[in-house]
Amino acid sequence: MHAMDAPTALASSNAIANLAVRDIARARAFYGGVLGLAEDAGGDDNLVTYRSGDSRLIVYRSDYAGTNQATAATWVVGDRVDDIVRALGDKGVRFEHYDNMPDTTRQGDVHVGCGMRVAWFKDPDGNILNVVSG
Repeated sequence: MHAMDAPTALASSNAIANLAVRDIARARAFYGGVLGLAEDAGGDDNLVTYRSGDSRLIVYRSDYAGTNQATAATWVVGDRVDDIVRALGDKGVRFEHYDNMPDTTRQGDVHVGCGMRVAWFKDPDGNILNVVSG
């Protein structure tokens, strides 16, 4: 039996998003309550794992929470972008507007360009998240 090389092993494995937060209880209220993600068993005051489709999202306590200024996690939701944006807005989520993106226009909170519809928002610690059509 031959050992699988690293690129092949990575290409056939699921990836997990990791998000640093300052307060696990506040993160649970957002990721579980607002976003509706299911929490895996075994979480504690320092780390919680959520299921999202076939992937996982690890939320962990860190003093560096919210320092990433780029998108940290993306959900590919197909043609449900507008419905999800409306539902999240109804739960108090505020959306980010990036009006300086080339070849992109904005329809309300949804950016349209390059064949995609995308909306960005932040968690309570400032981590940038988005939903995209695909």
